[in-house]
Amino acid sequence: MTEPQETNRAPGAQEAGERLGRLSPTRHLVPVLGGYHRARVILVLAAVLALSSADTATVGSAAIELRRSLHISNTDIGLLVAVSSVVAAVFSLPFGVLADRLRRTRLLGGAVLTWGVAMVWSATAGSFQQLLISRLALGAVSAAAGPVVASLVGDWFPSRERGQIYSYVLTGELVGAGAGFALTGEVAAVSWRAAFIILALPTAVLAWAVLHLQEPVRGGRGVLAPEPGTRPFESARRKPEEAAESDEHHHQMTDAQRLAADRGVWPNPVQLARARPEMGFLAAVRWVLAVRTNVALIVSGACGYYFLAGLETFGVEFVSGHYHISTVVSNLLLIAVGSGAVVGVLVAGPLGDVLLRNGRLTARPLVAAGSACLAVAFLVPALLTHSAVTALPYIMVAAMGLSGQNPPIDAARLDIVPSWLWGRAEGVRTFARTGAQALAPLVFGFVSDYVFGGGTSGLYWTFVVMLAPLSLSAVYLFFAAHHYPLDVATAAAAQPMPGQSWLPPGAVLEGS
Repeated sequence: MTEPQETNRAPGAQEAGERLGRLSPTRHLVPVLGGYHRARVILVLAAVLALSSADTATVGSAAIELRRSLHISNTDIGLLVAVSSVVAAVFSLPFGVLADRLRRTRLLGGAVLTWGVAMVWSATAGSFQQLLISRLALGAVSAAAGPVVASLVGDWFPSRERGQIYSYVLTGELVGAGAGFALTGEVAAVSWRAAFIILALPTAVLAWAVLHLQEPVRGGRGVLAPEPGTRPFESARRKPEEAAESDEHHHQMTDAQRLAADRGVWPNPVQLARARPEMGFLAAVRWVLAVRTNVALIVSGACGYYFLAGLETFGVEFVSGHYHISTVVSNLLLIAVGSGAVVGVLVAGPLGDVLLRNGRLTARPLVAAGSACLAVAFLVPALLTHSAVTALPYIMVAAMGLSGQNPPIDAARLDIVPSWLWGRAEGVRTFARTGAQALAPLVFGFVSDYVFGGGTSGLYWTFVVMLAPLSLSAVYLFFAAHHYPLDVATAAAAQPMPGQSWLPPGAVLEGS
């Protein structure tokens, strides 16, 4: 009743993996990630998220140059980010359906290739209206990332290490944002068009890398095992009797689901009766939104990403004005803050995994809730001070908390939804998250311009007010932890072993 450890390898993957391992930047990562094949998958998925976040951050870094070149306001800058996110939110729903039905590596590779075309289009825009239209196209194709990446992670890696895997994959998202702020941001200070061209350059190589990944077996029955001679994650190590049991049943039950079964947690009979792999799109959406833990995680994640989107769009301008430092120093300061965010991601995911393996069923949502509380607590003094030196440690710890929510949340979502619904469930979640990201820059820009009078002072009071929705993310995460055991048990029951039904000892469904 544990995760099978079959290895998914494409023809020629050994040679490709060995070439990857010989590359200097990845040589030391390969053994840590469990071998060439696992490292290849993790790095490619991280690069996909990095590309998406770099694009969003570049718009924020280029805000001053865009205003001067196109004669637009803060509200218009927010609109550029918002329209891309709105379209991405809408398109994430059909991409979620496609992720459950089609070959995911081809779907994601084609989307990445189209990103490059849309970025070049953005760079050649001659007016604000043309740039706005190109951002609409970019949002449509970038919507594939969320549902497809979530589904692939669930099928490529065993449940007990998904928090740590997500830590590495989401690090790519932070690295991309840092690159958008620092690298292309410096270019954007001279030419925003050149910044978009630079972002478009790696898309062809990345699309090739995605298309050359083998499609994993659905349902987690062909996960990538750590390769001999590597230092695999501690969370991937299993007892011999567990491996034998996995080989016998060829069935995946997550650690959280096993704990729920051992403790006699009953599944929700109403929700279980409605679970059908062949259900249509609307029925799937209703099923996903009936999972209380999932709704709480969606709302919490949306609040967190809402604040982060506002920070990515207006962070450089706010930091340079509030702390009286140059734009170049502001970018360097945000890189330091980004390093704190990376630490938060790399710590929170494994921490949730370790606590779960030690018997704490609600570990993942509780770790995320603690991270959210940490973010709010340290952002308050960071905003109160006007000294960049004094604010830096507060901001770094707040960034740790802000980013640390995501790996355990992402891993927890795969525990509360059966594998045949991962793509559509992530599509619904991405719809809410990107909707919040779309709303944030527009609201931040509008409030700073028309409520607080614009400029640095307007941005300062806007960030103060926006701490309220960020605080709500912690509240909803504690709510998620309360309902988590029931929903974990229901997800396990909705995907029984072949020829068997799953119930805790002594449990009987109503009406049976």
